[in-house]
Amino acid sequence: MPDKRMKTYVVGFPRIGERRELKKVLEKFWSRKITFDSVIKITRILRKKHWFYQKEAGIDFISSNDFSLYDSMLDTAIMLGAIPERFERIRDGHERYFAMARGAQGTEAMEMTKWFNTNYHYIVPELSKDMGFSLNPKKLINEYREARELRIKTKINVIGPITFLTLSKRVDGDDDTLSLLPQILPHYVSLLNQLARLDDEIVIQFDEPSLVRDPDPRTLDLFRSSYEALNRVDSNLKLVVMTYFDHAKEAVKALKGIPVYGVGLDFVHGRENLDALTDTEGKKVIAGLVDGRNVWRNDYEKTLALLGTIENHVDSQDIILSTSCSLLHTPYSLEHEEMMEQEIRSWMSFSREKLRELTDISTIFYEGGFGVASNGAFEQNRKIIQERYSSSRVLNKAVRRRVRSIGSKKREGTFPARNEVQKQLFALPLLPTTTIGSFPQTEEIRRLRQDYKNGTISDKEYGEGIRRYIDLCLEFQQTIGLDVLVHGEPERNDMVEYFAEKLSGFLLTQNGWVQSYGSRCVKPPVIYGDTARPKPMTVDIISYAQSKTTRFVKGILTGPVTILNWSFVRDDLERASVCEQIAVAIRDEIEDLQNAGIRMIQVDEAAFKEGYPLRKSRALEYEKWAVRCFQLAVSTAAPETQIHTHMCYSDFNDIIHTIEKMDADVIAIETARSGNRLLKVFVERGYKNEIGPGIYDIHSPRVPSVKELEEKIRQRIKALPPVSRLWINPDCGLKTRDWDEVKQSLKNMAAAAKKIRRELGPEGEKPI
Repeated sequence: MPDKRMKTYVVGFPRIGERRELKKVLEKFWSRKITFDSVIKITRILRKKHWFYQKEAGIDFISSNDFSLYDSMLDTAIMLGAIPERFERIRDGHERYFAMARGAQGTEAMEMTKWFNTNYHYIVPELSKDMGFSLNPKKLINEYREARELRIKTKINVIGPITFLTLSKRVDGDDDTLSLLPQILPHYVSLLNQLARLDDEIVIQFDEPSLVRDPDPRTLDLFRSSYEALNRVDSNLKLVVMTYFDHAKEAVKALKGIPVYGVGLDFVHGRENLDALTDTEGKKVIAGLVDGRNVWRNDYEKTLALLGTIENHVDSQDIILSTSCSLLHTPYSLEHEEMMEQEIRSWMSFSREKLRELTDISTIFYEGGFGVASNGAFEQNRKIIQERYSSSRVLNKAVRRRVRSIGSKKREGTFPARNEVQKQLFALPLLPTTTIGSFPQTEEIRRLRQDYKNGTISDKEYGEGIRRYIDLCLEFQQTIGLDVLVHGEPERNDMVEYFAEKLSGFLLTQNGWVQSYGSRCVKPPVIYGDTARPKPMTVDIISYAQSKTTRFVKGILTGPVTILNWSFVRDDLERASVCEQIAVAIRDEIEDLQNAGIRMIQVDEAAFKEGYPLRKSRALEYEKWAVRCFQLAVSTAAPETQIHTHMCYSDFNDIIHTIEKMDADVIAIETARSGNRLLKVFVERGYKNEIGPGIYDIHSPRVPSVKELEEKIRQRIKALPPVSRLWINPDCGLKTRDWDEVKQSLKNMAAAAKKIRRELGPEGEKPI
């Protein structure tokens, strides 16, 4: 008897572990507490568990090779033999793999940047014309066989050749990565030849999300010719070209006439994919209708209506119901949210719940839709959706009235005028040294916060513990001679979660972890309702830190755009309106800090770039409201209050004009892994404000020497004259590092800055 439901497909599954098992075992391995055999054991357990979760939920297309010890782009570079020369001396394969990702003493890590407009970071492959590419398919083959031993036949996920190249960088002086396609495509062909021998019939998912980024004619031609070649390899193989995060109309058209098995289209974030359906004839449409990037329960009624529209263009037998993208970007399961209020919990869906949504929707649609499913899933879903949208917890009329009354405010005055006032007030030396904000989160500090949260220590004991840590941080910074200090953020678990705890309309999960990079996980807050600041969030603690020193201490806040982009955002209100509410809350905090005598305030916008739409046609709208919200947040700052901001792991070429409009007095940016490449646009544009280009990589355990840091500073001086506007700082916050690493690295940084100051002279007039 035929299965009465539509086939279901999961693009990829989270890999960090339900209880962050991968994170824990990797960090034990890196600290040499266990052998790599222990890592292998845990990873096999995780893969087995993830495959069975999907099988038991009735998913038809389950992935292998969506698992990674660090990152899938790095895995693909290893698969293609794209190993930079500086790592070739490392003979042990696992040691070399992690050195490429994290660096090793004497060897810098590869660059890391954002995966499209998500908060996941990937390792950027380094390519050159003379690189000896070679195929190493061991990982793919082993994981497929591992699943087959469990009687699970998987599709095999592979990052496609076009996306691999467009997300890589050339290190041989040529920026054209796609010109290397003739060198790597034969290895993809060889890969398919080997995979074809594994089984009678195998589905290969080629991830090609780069094709949603306004592809040019040349890219589309290379894309088409690549898949013509790949599709000819073996009839045993069913190739799926998977796109996500936006529409891929041009790519679908380019594939017309090439009989690949299927094409994956994201209908959640790329509704324009409906226009591409006329070009999908002869292919399966893997319809991404369950959101892989957010945590809200799927609205079955809307999804079924959209499925009906798709069916008007594609035979129902050729539609496969899918997640919109990999579930890597959502937490594992609501099962572990015991403390979450039942009303809000009913509105939400994590990765495992999304598996159920897929099977529900497929069954309901096959049976005729709209309430005919025998298990009542449709009616139950409709009831919950209606209750959410009508809940009094979602709408706060007072918040909306206040936001409307403030309107669009901007800071008064120009940067040159502010800068003149600030130079006289602060009287800092050339190349002032500082850090981005956080210091190491020790076990003692984590335990202190947890004990306080559990109610096992008093307010007084908690406050004393936090102040002791702040005293330690301040003493260390003054001892090594940093010019502008920070309090170290011991009270903060996460730069967004800390503020979400103190704002209305936010929910914090217990175990809603998602992977950011490698073993680093974040727990994004959930914005479910209107947002406001009931009371000051940082004033007391920053005021305490400032009272302990005569040097300036920066107040550290997370900006409204970053809070938005690093949260799971409500889907019943425009993102611009949600961000505006958060901006008003930050505005109030800046006013209170300023009134308390804090003269330097850093408003971090680390996630500003990642919020950009992938299509240029939508970028202008985002820029307008994102800049407006930042300007609104800092609009109460007086000329003598120096506003800093921080951005990391972004390519600034496309947004330099936006950074100018933000008009922060000082911007700190990541440049340690990328050298001066990211700085060129600031020079070409004639950026005038002060800037702190990071001189060492905090995501690597290696400690840079004084000599190395001196050279980094000299490079920055040459790249970004005049020297009078340069700050010296690390790339990012230091909370993920150990104190021993931090102490030596910052000591070396301060020493390097002092030496370069002596070389420059008091006014910076001497040449370097």
